[in-house]
Amino acid sequence: MPIENWLAFTAAAAILLAIPGPTILLVISYALGHGRRPAAAMVAGVALGDLTAMTASMAGLGALLATSSELFTLLRWVGAAYLVYLGLKLWRAPVQEAGAAAPSAGLGRIFGHAYAVTALNPKSIVFFVAFVPQFLAAGAPFLPQVGVMIATFVSMAAANAALYALLAASARGALRRPAVQRAVNRTGGGLLMGAGLLSVLWRKAPA
Repeated sequence: MPIENWLAFTAAAAILLAIPGPTILLVISYALGHGRRPAAAMVAGVALGDLTAMTASMAGLGALLATSSELFTLLRWVGAAYLVYLGLKLWRAPVQEAGAAAPSAGLGRIFGHAYAVTALNPKSIVFFVAFVPQFLAAGAPFLPQVGVMIATFVSMAAANAALYALLAASARGALRRPAVQRAVNRTGGGLLMGAGLLSVLWRKAPA
């Protein structure tokens, strides 16, 4: 694809990824609760989730969801319910005393959560199918261009998730007091539940 198209796509993707969404909220919550240990699992889940959503979009699923209110509604409810469930778990998560070791966390479970939240976000699927074609060169082969954009976006999403995880893990040392941890858990849980409710209230997909 032409370099100017790729640069425009990269700039637009960077702006999109800089805005924290449900996936980044989940990454921050795990990093605050468990430190840097689950960072690789979270990043892998985010990368695979974005790869799934973007590939599905380019394969035609995004167009189907954008035109079928029943399928779009079903996916929206599934994703929203999962976000609310994660938010409730975080809200009720126990806090640890100062100096105590971080509670154990299954890396497979963390990977699955990050993947599901990223891949089941209906806005991402519809966004990709509406957004990506704007950067395609009409005279160039379709598949190579899509491959480049998928690789670019997934790489940037993984790097973005890793950066947020490391920053949150670094700040974790200043959040040892149980009262502060409880406030962080409830704030993050409330944001995740709010994101789930907002995804339900988002009635109409972009054209």
